[in-house]
Amino acid sequence: MGEVKNMTYTVDPEVFALNEHLVFGIIIGRDLVNGPSRQEDLSRLRRAEDHIRTRIPLEQIKEYPMIASYRDVMGAAGINPNKYPLSVEAMVKRVLKGGSLPSINALVDLCNAVSLEQVISLGAHDLDDIHEDLSVRFSTGEETFLPIGQSDTESVDPGELIFTSGNTVQTRRWIWRQSELGKCKEESRTLIFQIVGFDTALGSPLILAMEEIRHLIGERFSGSSESFTVTSDTPKASWSLGEA
Repeated sequence: MGEVKNMTYTVDPEVFALNEHLVFGIIIGRDLVNGPSRQEDLSRLRRAEDHIRTRIPLEQIKEYPMIASYRDVMGAAGINPNKYPLSVEAMVKRVLKGGSLPSINALVDLCNAVSLEQVISLGAHDLDDIHEDLSVRFSTGEETFLPIGQSDTESVDPGELIFTSGNTVQTRRWIWRQSELGKCKEESRTLIFQIVGFDTALGSPLILAMEEIRHLIGERFSGSSESFTVTSDTPKASWSLGEA
C-alpha cells in the first residue's frame, strides 16, 4: 500500500479581477519517461522557431494578441512587463533576433515547441519537489523563491502576483521566471503543467496546447494524465498522487 497525496490548485478571486476571461489549463502527468531530446524532438522545436519567424514581426511582439493580453494582466497586477518580460515573450524575442532555444531535455524542449506553436504561456513543474498545495495569488511577504541555478533563496515583497506552493514560490511575477525547485529534469516523472489562456473555445490556443501536451504525455512519454480548466466560476482543481 503506497501513500496517497491529495493536492489542490487554486486561483484567488483577486487574480480573476485583473481579467475575468483568464483561464488556467492544468494537466497532471504521471509516470512519464523523460530523457534527452531525440532528433525528432529538436526538429519540432526548430520548426516552431521557424514558424514564429514567419508569423510575428520583431517590432510587433508586444502587440501580438496573446502577448498583449498577458502584458495587460501584468500591468494591472503592478508588474512592468518591459522590465520583467513574460517567458513566452522572451522566447519569441530571442527567436526573432536570430537565436535558437537551447536543448534542455525532451520534455522541456517539446513544451517550448508547443508554447511557440500556440504563442502561449506553458510551464512544467516537477511535483516530487512540491509538497504543499498550489495557488496563484498575491504574495504576503512571507514567501521565498529559489532562482534557477542558485542555492540561496530570496525573499518576496508583499503584493507580488505569484504561482506558489504554500510559501515556496514556483514562478515569480506571475509568468516571468520559474524556480529551481520543481525544475523539469530528465528523471522527472510526475509533473503539473500550467497553461494560461483567455478562451476555452474549440481551437483556441489554450485548448490546442492542452490537447497537445496530453497527447505528448501519452504517446511520447508513455505516461497518463488528467486535466482541469480553472476559471472564475471554477477556481479550484484537486487530484491525488500515489496509490492506495
